[in-house]
Amino acid sequence: MGMITRFRARLHSLQAITKLDPQAQAEKTAQTVCLLSIVLLLPYFAKCHASIFVGLAYSCFVLPMVISANYKYPVSAFKGFATQITEWSACYMEPAKRFIMWMYGPMNRAEQAYIRLTNIFTMINQLMFFMLCDKVLVPDQRVTSLYSLMFYNVIAYCISYIKELIEKEDWSPYVNMTEHSNIKHLAMSATKIVLEWTKAVTFIITVVFMLLVFGLEQGLEHYRPTTLYTLLTWFYYMATEKVLVELIICVITYFQLPILENLESLWVPVILKGYTAAISLIFAIPLLFFGLYRSAFLSLYMNVYLRYKEMQMNCLRELNMERAVLGQYRYATVEELTEFDDICAVCLSPMQVARITPCHHIFHGDCLRQCLKTSDQCPICKRELKFD
Repeated sequence: MGMITRFRARLHSLQAITKLDPQAQAEKTAQTVCLLSIVLLLPYFAKCHASIFVGLAYSCFVLPMVISANYKYPVSAFKGFATQITEWSACYMEPAKRFIMWMYGPMNRAEQAYIRLTNIFTMINQLMFFMLCDKVLVPDQRVTSLYSLMFYNVIAYCISYIKELIEKEDWSPYVNMTEHSNIKHLAMSATKIVLEWTKAVTFIITVVFMLLVFGLEQGLEHYRPTTLYTLLTWFYYMATEKVLVELIICVITYFQLPILENLESLWVPVILKGYTAAISLIFAIPLLFFGLYRSAFLSLYMNVYLRYKEMQMNCLRELNMERAVLGQYRYATVEELTEFDDICAVCLSPMQVARITPCHHIFHGDCLRQCLKTSDQCPICKRELKFD
């Protein structure tokens, strides 16, 4: 009888809980979630000597769950506190923000001036990343970064010279007085001949030197990079060196990917700069666990922050401007391309990805963008393209 009585009491208590209004039930759930979150976060305050990997694994599983649970079931008492924090930040943070920006102004101008020195900025950026790879991948070798950067620069010089020979149109060693004159300018012709022969001799000497160095392996006793080191540094060098970036743009442009809408010259630099910043961040994090805080800070500042800032100042800004022009026009669906025929009226080429105007005319994104640079009217019906 006693057991039946206790069972009935528990059943009545459960029924009483279920009779609570939904707001009270939600508040009880939120309080329970808050208490469980505190319990799950207690290991962070314990002075244990768990390994870094166990701590990272615990954080990856627990922290997202705790944050999402508290976001879904917030305690009502915290809402007033959050509102007060928001009001306080609106009153006091804006002047503090202006003061910080005023203090940061001289440094910002110095950073922009440094970024405009493109060659120096690129060289220091490459050297910093190569030194990062030295510390993480080949810690026993000290001059691997310098040797690698020197070899890559020689390869880039050879590629640029070959590219110049391929693209060269005028093979005449002479310089005429004017464009339509046959009279030779002696001083300019002599200068051109000396310059071209100097380039050719320098290229031949460089190639022979590289063949001798790698063939005889003299002076390379301390240069033993791993395969992973060579691949990472070479891809990074390709993504930052101007000559190689231009070649990558040419290759991507050759495939004419419709999704890029003929903006390869803007998309490729943004992707490559984002890749270099991301890979530098990945290699800088292990330095924090190794206790190399100065190297980690310099890498994060030079190769991540300044690289992202340089991307914002140059190619990303231009890309966003071009995309903003086309962003007003939605993509045409497959049914619309089939219904209105999949031929662009501007270039008379087939369309796989296209933009549609408010007057229901379909064009390639790049064709429409080029037309909008000269006029705000539709290329077919001459209707002014306005958006309410």
